[in-house]
Amino acid sequence: MPATSDDAPKLAQKDFDKARFRVGGKEASRAEWQAATRARVGKLRINIMLDAPIVEHFKALAGERGYQTIINDTLRRVIEAGHIEADIRRVIREELAHD
Repeated sequence: MPATSDDAPKLAQKDFDKARFRVGGKEASRAEWQAATRARVGKLRINIMLDAPIVEHFKALAGERGYQTIINDTLRRVIEAGHIEADIRRVIREELAHD
């Protein structure tokens, strides 16, 4: 099967080992880069206990992508869906109050 222009080459650990870190366009250590990335993204490192079948499910879904990212995205969608539901209920109540 021929490669398309959307195909990116597979990356190996040796590719990441050659990485140069920059913060604000200036050379930085890995630790400085990680700290700056966490501050910008707003991520928080925590420890959480999950049931083994839950972790295995997300690992299977993730494939080569990080399973923790999939868990995070799923939790975000659940939170957003709750906000959408609350907003719809509020609008319906307001509309019914006007009748």
